[in-house]
Amino acid sequence: MEPHPRTAHGALRGASFESPSIDAVGVEERVARLCSRSIKKEAKLQALHLTLSMIDLTTLEGADSEGKVRQLCAKALQLHAALPDLPHVAAVCVYPALVGVAKRALEGSGIHVASVATSFPAGQAPLEIKLLEVKRAVEAGADEVDMVISRGRFLAGDYACTADEIASVKEACGDAHLKVILETGELGALDAIRRASDLAMRSGADFIKTSTGKIKPAATMPVVLVMLEAIRDHYLRTGRRIGMKPAGGIGAAKDAIRHLVMVRETLGQDWLDPDLYRFGASSLANDVLRQIVKQRSGIYQSFDDFSM
Repeated sequence: MEPHPRTAHGALRGASFESPSIDAVGVEERVARLCSRSIKKEAKLQALHLTLSMIDLTTLEGADSEGKVRQLCAKALQLHAALPDLPHVAAVCVYPALVGVAKRALEGSGIHVASVATSFPAGQAPLEIKLLEVKRAVEAGADEVDMVISRGRFLAGDYACTADEIASVKEACGDAHLKVILETGELGALDAIRRASDLAMRSGADFIKTSTGKIKPAATMPVVLVMLEAIRDHYLRTGRRIGMKPAGGIGAAKDAIRHLVMVRETLGQDWLDPDLYRFGASSLANDVLRQIVKQRSGIYQSFDDFSM
C-alpha cells in the first residue's frame, strides 16, 4: 500500500500537491461515446447480475428506526431468496447507532454492513467527535465506513487539513474499509473533483465515493469518469487499486450498465467486482430485478412484485 504523503507532523505536503487540469469538453465527448454502446442479450443479463452484486442498500433518514433497518435487511435477504441463482447485494448502509441491528439481521449472509460517519452528511463537527463516531460504528460491527470530507476546508484550499482528517479516520477504521465521500455537487468544477479524488486516495481511502445522496447533482457520468481516471492514474503510479462508488441519481438498470461500460473501458476488467465498484442506489435493485425477469421470461413484472 502506498505510504501517505505526510510530514513528521502528520500534515500533507500541500505545497507540492498537484493534480492535472480537466478538459471538460473532452470528458463530455467521451461520456457521449461510451453511452452509445449497446449491450444486449447474454451480455446484458451478465451485466444485470453484476450490478445487483454491487448495490449498497441504504437508509439514511432522520426517521430511521430499528424496525426500518430490519425491514431493509429483510429486503436484502429476500432479493436473493426469491431468485437463488442471483448474487446477493454487496452491503446494507445505515447510521452508526443502527449498525448493531443490521449486523444481527444479516449474520451469516455474506452481506456487509456499512455505516456513514464523521457527522454525515455535512461533516461539520470537531475531528475528535468524528473519530469517536467512527470507532463506535466499527465496534458495533461495521465492515465499511463511509466518511464525508470537510468541503469547507477543501474549498478554502486547506488540503493539509483535509488529508490529515482522512488519514486519521482511516486509522480509526482499523480493519474496516474506508469510503471517502467527496460530495461532488458541492465541489463544482471537474478540476476540484479530480483534486479531491487524488487527495483522498493519497490519504488512505479504500474507495472514493461521489455523494451523500443529499445534494444534486450527484453521480453524473462526467463526474464519475473524472474519478475513474484519477483511480487509473493512481494505480499506474502506485500499483494500489482503489474502489469507486457512485451514489445518488442512479435508479435505472440501463444507467447502471452504462457505468459498467465506463468502468471497463477506463479501468479494465479487474474493477468489475463488488470489492472495487459499488452503487449507492437502493431503488436500483428493483429495476435490476425487473430487467432480469424480462430477459428470462420476455415479460415485465410490476414493481409491486418485488420488495420495496
